[in-house]
Amino acid sequence: MQQAFNFEFLLAGWDAQRFADAISNSLAAVAVVGAPSTWVLSNHDTVRQSTRFGLSDPTTLPKGISASDEQPNEQLGLARARAATAIKTALPGSAYVYQGDELGLPEHTTLAAEVRQDPAFTRTGGQEIGRDGCRVPLPWQAEKPGYGFSGGATAEPWLPQPESFGRYAANLQEGAPGSTLELYRQLLKLRRSEQLGLGSLLWGELNDPQNGVLSFENGRVTVLANFSQTAVELPAGKTVLLHSAQLHSAELHSAEATPGILAPNSTVWLH
Repeated sequence: MQQAFNFEFLLAGWDAQRFADAISNSLAAVAVVGAPSTWVLSNHDTVRQSTRFGLSDPTTLPKGISASDEQPNEQLGLARARAATAIKTALPGSAYVYQGDELGLPEHTTLAAEVRQDPAFTRTGGQEIGRDGCRVPLPWQAEKPGYGFSGGATAEPWLPQPESFGRYAANLQEGAPGSTLELYRQLLKLRRSEQLGLGSLLWGELNDPQNGVLSFENGRVTVLANFSQTAVELPAGKTVLLHSAQLHSAELHSAEATPGILAPNSTVWLH
């Protein structure tokens, strides 16, 4: 397999310099042994990416979140998670997706103590909240019991789903322009057609991580990510392949891309 999860990348938070360092360090390390790098933003042991990126300090990696802890900015976290995924899937190597990330699914941060099942929660007397929040069953169909999990059976799943999961249901995102599910499909389709996983990375002219801008080239694709709080002008003469900020129109997914401008917390692929 020649692969191991890349935790430096996962721990980079929403910080351009830490992202750039993680990418450079990872590619340098695997080059020594001739293996592909791996790019990971979530797994079954960590708070979900769209929740971490919505915290006031998105570089932290809490061991679970409870109702008494800081609650994330859900819309900001989703925007950053989409932008980070657009970076991840443009890199050479193997990009891993944790189940539910393709829906933009957040952590369940308000699970009651009596329903938690992670042994870490029990062993520590609740001092460590644990990993149950990222292991809640996925929402498939918004109108079905259990949001369609297990075919919509009326039996309760092993962990309760929050009501907010309904708006992330796969059937609502299926075919919806700009939905997170369709963004993932577009990213993976272009990643395959452009052979980005087999490509190589060259830092771009606009790369300026100290000021919150990350830019690199992989084959024919130029990637530009804006970690800063101000808009960035897109380079002239390029065609936009995809834009992470083109969210579909709903209560949560309300942002839209502005032509020629890269808004904060977004990533664009150019050709």
